[in-house]
Amino acid sequence: MTEENPRYDAGSIPPPPSRPPTSTLPVITADPARATNRSAAPAAAKPTGLTYAGIVSVLSRRARPLARRIRLQGPMRLGVAAAVLVALGILVWWAVAAFAGNGQPSPESGSPAPAASSASAPAPAPAPASRGALPLEGVSPMDFQLRDCFKDFDPDAQQSTVVDCATGHSAQLVAVEKYGADESYPGREQLKQKARNACKEAPLTDKAGDYDLSYKLAYPSSRSWDKGDRRVDCYAVTDTGNVIMESLLP
Repeated sequence: MTEENPRYDAGSIPPPPSRPPTSTLPVITADPARATNRSAAPAAAKPTGLTYAGIVSVLSRRARPLARRIRLQGPMRLGVAAAVLVALGILVWWAVAAFAGNGQPSPESGSPAPAASSASAPAPAPAPASRGALPLEGVSPMDFQLRDCFKDFDPDAQQSTVVDCATGHSAQLVAVEKYGADESYPGREQLKQKARNACKEAPLTDKAGDYDLSYKLAYPSSRSWDKGDRRVDCYAVTDTGNVIMESLLP
């Protein structure tokens, strides 16, 4: 004999507010006269940055007259001029090196590498919540797990007590089937048949023959299906009280 129990949840969602809340922040208006004065003020000139091309151009312009003077001087002054040119060359080399470095340490300078961003590391998956020690009272049918045993089981109750299967109980969840989240509602008869097939295929132990058992079915209603309920459950139940003292599944 089988009994069925379509699940139904009549929860409601409160309506949205009729109008958005009013802000309590003060509103500050701009002074037109001050805004006009600010707009009339001339923009400050931006400083011109030092560039490599600028350095070379300035040094070249100053070196050309010096070269013309060198050609007109005697041997002694030529030596002095050569020394000056060497000094100018060193100055050009220093300016180019400083511009290329741009004040940043090179990779070989021994500076520590920037630490890797912690945001790039994947977050660890959350651990499943523990149900706690048995017995557990006030457990919702949607939180039932395969092999759960129930004391004083009532298939129409919104909550049940889950106990250790080695203690007295009157029912056990022996089969669970689930539909896909993207599937459409199959209808009451198809859900009922799926639950019956799950009961037939439940691998009960030989000890199940020691008890006067019946099957009870639970499957989604159209309302609970729309809210995400996809479970079809089969319970092995006795009507003689909490007389089952072991698990009916291997």
